[in-house]
Amino acid sequence: MDLKVKVSSYYPSLTKSEQKVADLVLGSAEEIIFLSVTELAELSGVGETTVMRFCRKIGFKGYQDFKLALAQDQGSRRAADNEADESVDFADVLHREMTAILHNTMSLLDRGRLQTAIERIDTAHYVQFFGVGSSGITALDAKNRLLRIGRRVEAVLDTHIQAMMAVTMGPGDVAFGISLSGSTLDTNDVLMKAKQSGAYVIAMTNYAKSPITSIADLVLLTAGKEAPLEGGSIGAKMSQLLLIDLICEGLARRDLNRTQVMKERTAKAVIDKIY
Repeated sequence: MDLKVKVSSYYPSLTKSEQKVADLVLGSAEEIIFLSVTELAELSGVGETTVMRFCRKIGFKGYQDFKLALAQDQGSRRAADNEADESVDFADVLHREMTAILHNTMSLLDRGRLQTAIERIDTAHYVQFFGVGSSGITALDAKNRLLRIGRRVEAVLDTHIQAMMAVTMGPGDVAFGISLSGSTLDTNDVLMKAKQSGAYVIAMTNYAKSPITSIADLVLLTAGKEAPLEGGSIGAKMSQLLLIDLICEGLARRDLNRTQVMKERTAKAVIDKIY
């Protein structure tokens, strides 16, 4: 069934608050797949719990399940349109999208916040990067980049280990959470544990208004938004890695001599592993 038709069929049985969410879905379905639950609630003028009730009332487990169905519905239509237009050069389209993502990430960059993040990481006793799925891979990339310039940081993908690491953090430590949606339960949970233990929390996310931002002491925004069917997109990854590179460059410039020495040491440490 067409999702808009489904929403319309449930409309009379919804509360007035839930109907506000339905009105936005019916009028702006194409934009909603890129909104966090917090953003949709704010645009609808209701609370996040109302959005969740709306999703469950029309037959979905929650907001992410609803967005997935919405993306599938729109994807079917888009596929039909693309089949009709064989002149589309997908290589050019993707190149323009990637270029736009990097440009948009720079336009969102708050240099004051970036500098604060660099200073906090530079003076931290211990730095832990947290992320799962594709963002977990970004966390490992961050660990690799910082190790090469002599910074002692950690990142693991096992969520049980993450939880144990989070509760062993304390004042002077930095917990760096990476979540494209800002609504990843595992990541938000470990960040809250780290914060309750006294760590300073930095969040990297696409959504200025999302659950992760209410936990973080400092938020860095990326611009590589992706639909539910595009999880792990290269565009989103590029946006995250740009900020990681900026942080690394900022850290390197704080002690250029030490950075050069550590680059040479780490390069020599692995040189025998390469033919």
